[in-house]
Amino acid sequence: MKKEIIISIIVITMVIIGNIVTQNNTKKTVAKLNEKLANLKNSLIDVIDDNKKKDENYLKYKEKSSDIRNRWDEMQELLSFYIEHDELEKVEAQLAVINGQMESKLYDEAVVEIERCKFILEHIADKTAFNIKNIF
Repeated sequence: MKKEIIISIIVITMVIIGNIVTQNNTKKTVAKLNEKLANLKNSLIDVIDDNKKKDENYLKYKEKSSDIRNRWDEMQELLSFYIEHDELEKVEAQLAVINGQMESKLYDEAVVEIERCKFILEHIADKTAFNIKNIF
């Protein structure tokens, strides 16, 4: 009987530690990607009315968008171990839409898609959080 209790305590401890590690990684990943998306959004908003600036900075915006996509690919490898693939695919699809709109120079619509992507990321972080709402 004593052996089973010790094994149960070890398993429960490992589950709790694993949850804490994965939750911290998810929060950190979401925060980094949200920060990059916010920077891109702010850059786009600053020049949305000035067509000359749009054309001058097109390569800079395209590079930022590609950088975000590359960072996501790196982050997604680790997240895919413990987050539903459907959720990760939603972010992947949003990033593809953002890249497409950046290539088409549709910056107004890219800003909207950036907000959608940020919402999906926050949803992933909330969904994986260890709280009463997610337990029951």
